Amino acid sequence: MYDETRADDMIIRCIRALLKRNPQLPPDQVDEVALAATTQIGDQGLTLGRTAALLAGLPKSVPGFSIDRMCAGAMTAVTSMAAAIQSRNYDIAIAGGVESMSNHPMGEGVDPNPRIVAEKLVDPDALQMGKTAENIHDLYPEITKDRADAYSAQTQARYAEHWEKLAADIVSMQAYSSDEGWTVATNDQLPRPGTTVEGLAQLKTPFRSHGRVTAGNAAPLTDGATACLLADAETAAELGMPASMRMVGYAFSGVDPEVMGVGPVPATEKALRRAGLSIEDIGLFEINEAFAVQVLSFLEHFKISDDDPRVNAWGGAIAVGHPLASSGVRLMTQLSRQFAEHPEVRYGITTMCVGIGQGGTVIWENPNFEGSK
Repeated sequence: MYDETRADDMIIRCIRALLKRNPQLPPDQVDEVALAATTQIGDQGLTLGRTAALLAGLPKSVPGFSIDRMCAGAMTAVTSMAAAIQSRNYDIAIAGGVESMSNHPMGEGVDPNPRIVAEKLVDPDALQMGKTAENIHDLYPEITKDRADAYSAQTQARYAEHWEKLAADIVSMQAYSSDEGWTVATNDQLPRPGTTVEGLAQLKTPFRSHGRVTAGNAAPLTDGATACLLADAETAAELGMPASMRMVGYAFSGVDPEVMGVGPVPATEKALRRAGLSIEDIGLFEINEAFAVQVLSFLEHFKISDDDPRVNAWGGAIAVGHPLASSGVRLMTQLSRQFAEHPEVRYGITTMCVGIGQGGTVIWENPNFEGSK
């Protein structure tokens, strides 16, 4: 639907909606706008955080910048702004991301240094995300294609069951199509609620002959934008803005690029260690579903069952898509909605793998936790 819509217009719409939904926030009190995009060219370039802030109607006194950590772009925008707030350099910030994959496919315009391959710094498979997923299947032979398909059908079913709960966070937007004219998008287009394991089994494996990764057990490529509001507790209280969750800590970690999907494992271990927590303390998990095998490798490592109700309880990227740099904030808003329904849960995490061999994890605390009252 958004293939004829500018990427910056998508993120501008999100920022405007964010300000409209928080009328108690004086726009001139926003200290920074940090926006992520993986392919920073064309309508996703030109210091997007600043230009989008101006176009969204924020005062000219509000600065902004762009950031890139591929899939974890919006996540990094959030953690960077949270760190700035924690150090008392900022009080309020807007963070988010956008990706128009219809117009800017991953890798467009890039020129990898030939030393990367010539000096064998990474395996050539590292430059093709689908191949990295096949490599994880090799690393974990117990994660079969059947198991990946079963997980994928499960996440489609979970999203179909819970999508209405996520509607409050969706920003409707007009979009023009040369085929249909002007239309209004009010919900995600990609979910396939009737998905079955039998149907998934028939799909081709484009990355390897007789492979295991298909279009059905991977996140579909799509367009999207996200934005969120961050503030320190004192400022939020003064302005009457209730917190949906509190950041406890975060960590990023590097892994072999050719198995980039395992990145969430060391990132989560590092974040838990720094926070003085264990995996048993986590009551809800939002794991980005770039590929089913990537999520399953995380569950395998931490000895969590594939159908554990704490994991992506309302579905994930295999159902709704993964517009690269914007997905980190979607994970966060989805977790915050679940926190509101689960006052018995104190901690949750959002985690994702990152191209070229990284992982990122953020630990969050539930302000509704009944044990803190």
